[in-house]
Amino acid sequence: MGLFDIFKKKETESTPDTKASEQRELNEGLQKTKEGLFGKLARAVAGRSHVDEEVLDQLEEILITSDVGVETTVKIIENIEARVARDKYMNVSELKAILRDEISLLLRESEGSQENFGLDPREGTPYVVMVVGVNGVGKTTTIGKLAAQLHKAGKKVYIGAADTFRAAAIEQLEVWAERAGATIVKQSMGADPASVAYDTLKSAVANKADIVLIDTAGRLHNKIGLMNELTKIRNVMAKVIPDAPHEVMLVLDGSTGQNAFEQARQFTQATQVSSLAITKLDGTAKGGVVIGISDRFRIPVRYIGIGEGIDQLKIFDRKEFVNALFSE
Repeated sequence: MGLFDIFKKKETESTPDTKASEQRELNEGLQKTKEGLFGKLARAVAGRSHVDEEVLDQLEEILITSDVGVETTVKIIENIEARVARDKYMNVSELKAILRDEISLLLRESEGSQENFGLDPREGTPYVVMVVGVNGVGKTTTIGKLAAQLHKAGKKVYIGAADTFRAAAIEQLEVWAERAGATIVKQSMGADPASVAYDTLKSAVANKADIVLIDTAGRLHNKIGLMNELTKIRNVMAKVIPDAPHEVMLVLDGSTGQNAFEQARQFTQATQVSSLAITKLDGTAKGGVVIGISDRFRIPVRYIGIGEGIDQLKIFDRKEFVNALFSE
């Protein structure tokens, strides 16, 4: 069972009370984004009876300043303009509902762009996830939270400390591995990252692990160096498990706004990113970045971080996300 499938299964088993509680937690986590986006929108349409060019100009500015991104914002505005032209008249109370539809549609399109995501690996072979992202985005924390949740779900988890350029990265992973009940494979600082990945997979196979999470160094100062390093890690892992890694997860800090777009661009050029985890959404009004990055790069957002707790790394659900943004 794939990593995404495990959490999806848990989600479908949730009781109505649990689902309601999780939706409230998501609403609270996205509160700043909602206030930033719809607070501005409410002020823009105050006293207006219908949607005109001036309202749409203000909506465009609001979406861009909420870090939805220029390309995605233009797409949303053009679609709304087409509906205004078709219907001849649109009142401002309808605008919010139409905006909700457009955002939901954009997320659905990118969500469906990875039809093969979550396929089961070969029977008896660990599911390997290579985690990439720059330092400081919450990569180590995301790995730790995933490991803890997977261990809780009854999975045997191995973590490979292949970010060997920072002693702190190895130490943090050790703390998380112990907390999560996972097994960590490490070498000394400065060791070859590919060697760590190789050792991790060999040990995971020998000990019949279910999931392997491989941390990697997050340096962007030399894109060619990054590409070569990630390619080497992939090639070495494939010597142990031919189709590894089964998934490359890019971790982005949602609070960095447009910097997250640039990081997504560089990492998608450097390696084959198959999923996204967007962290720190609870402390920012820039949650619109989820919409823009998902639309622009056509990579599904699989996890979002809405707090410091282990259980506050959530599987991304398009409908729940939109409901939280548009909740009263």
